[in-house]
Amino acid sequence: MSLIQIAWRNFCHRSLSSILTTLSLALGVGLVVLVLSIYGVISEAFTRNASVGYNLVVGPKGSPLQLTLNSVFYLSQPIENLPYTEYMEFMTQDQRKAVVDRFGGDPSLAERGGRYAPYLGDGFVIPLALGDYFGEFRVVGTTPDFFEKLRHGPNVDQPFTFSAGRALEEFSPEHSYFEAVVGSRVANQMNVGIGDKFYPTHGDPSGHGHELGFTIVGVMDPTGTPNDRAAFVNLEGFYLMDGHAKPIESEESDEPESDEPESDEPESDEPESDDSDDDAGANVEEDGEKREARPEEYRLLSILQREVTALLVQTDPNNLFFGPAVQNAINEGIRSQAAAPVGEITKLMDLIVGPLRNALLVITLITCFVAAVGILVAIYNSMNDRRRDIAVMRALGARRSTVTAIIVLESMLVAIIGAVLGWILAHAAIAACSSRIEDQTGVQVGFFSTSSNEIWILPLVLALALIAALLPAWSAYRTDVGSNLSA
Repeated sequence: MSLIQIAWRNFCHRSLSSILTTLSLALGVGLVVLVLSIYGVISEAFTRNASVGYNLVVGPKGSPLQLTLNSVFYLSQPIENLPYTEYMEFMTQDQRKAVVDRFGGDPSLAERGGRYAPYLGDGFVIPLALGDYFGEFRVVGTTPDFFEKLRHGPNVDQPFTFSAGRALEEFSPEHSYFEAVVGSRVANQMNVGIGDKFYPTHGDPSGHGHELGFTIVGVMDPTGTPNDRAAFVNLEGFYLMDGHAKPIESEESDEPESDEPESDEPESDEPESDDSDDDAGANVEEDGEKREARPEEYRLLSILQREVTALLVQTDPNNLFFGPAVQNAINEGIRSQAAAPVGEITKLMDLIVGPLRNALLVITLITCFVAAVGILVAIYNSMNDRRRDIAVMRALGARRSTVTAIIVLESMLVAIIGAVLGWILAHAAIAACSSRIEDQTGVQVGFFSTSSNEIWILPLVLALALIAALLPAWSAYRTDVGSNLSA
């Protein structure tokens, strides 16, 4: 009979004690695996979601991390807003002129190009306006460029696709100011679809509801990014809602009484009304009943009344030096700041998530150490019952080293079975929650999804088991043959 067979028979002979000791070790190993796996999921989710097709986020002065969490992940709250003129600093002279002609403003704004426009090249800038909610989800005012120019996926090369409907469109006779696109989680959790209308709440999920509603024209396929839990609305429709116009002092505005541009487009036609800009989208009285104002009756906000929460900027991808150059130039100013999302998320992982992982690992490793002590106690307490067996083995010619090896192998059996069982239990739990993990983070996990550090778990457990076996093995080594045979 081999030494392993003898060790296995000893394991089975003390079945209850062996099983309980093995389970305690399996739980410790399972906790370690779960901590490492959860950290891996969090790290991948944050890193992947921070790489969404642009290299800078521009917003008001404050915390770069808060700006990133708010603008990229739709977490936290906006620091403040930027004037629309900051957005115009990324436009060419022709683009600035078109904006001034459409919305009205100081003609001098169209006399030059934006100071950061030369850095864009083949890049882009996309405005975001935040502050409203649809249920618990953020409402994001933006332009059609959000869906046309941004990409997602592991290589940041996949365009947005739709399980139903389409993306936002610029205003036209066929497309209104009040179109919306919802992420997959929003559609599922709020139970909405194409043609449904929702009314955002202002400033807080429980805040007052706006009178103007947005009609859903598209439901996005899951992307594994924070965009799955956001509702996107046309930026112009966002501006038309009550409370979204920036108050201006009369002496600050040198614009004409009417902000009506010279274009024949219907959206710029201002009705003969004494309504203010702040309630431009309110309902209109007709025959004693309220009806929703027609598109041609809306008064678009002037440039001075417009604000953006953040700008998503992709500098010219053909010149890697443009990104740092724009970031430094913006940060040297007094009004706005630029943050690199990937860098801020790396700092978050290093400063907050990493230490939390280490703390949890220490706790779980202590659990493994306690399980190893359990192995020691279980085997050592069985030594009194096994001294006669050991003496018989010695009398039949077994060497001291052979007896010692059997005790060590028994401890190793407990360690191996416990480690394998713990790994299986942890990954079974991960597989069972895989769909929920993917919904929440966009990270696909399965039973065989492993983290890079899991390879060190088995050697660590075997080392603890070896240390735990030393005292019982030494006791077996010193067993006196004569006294135990005569007992």
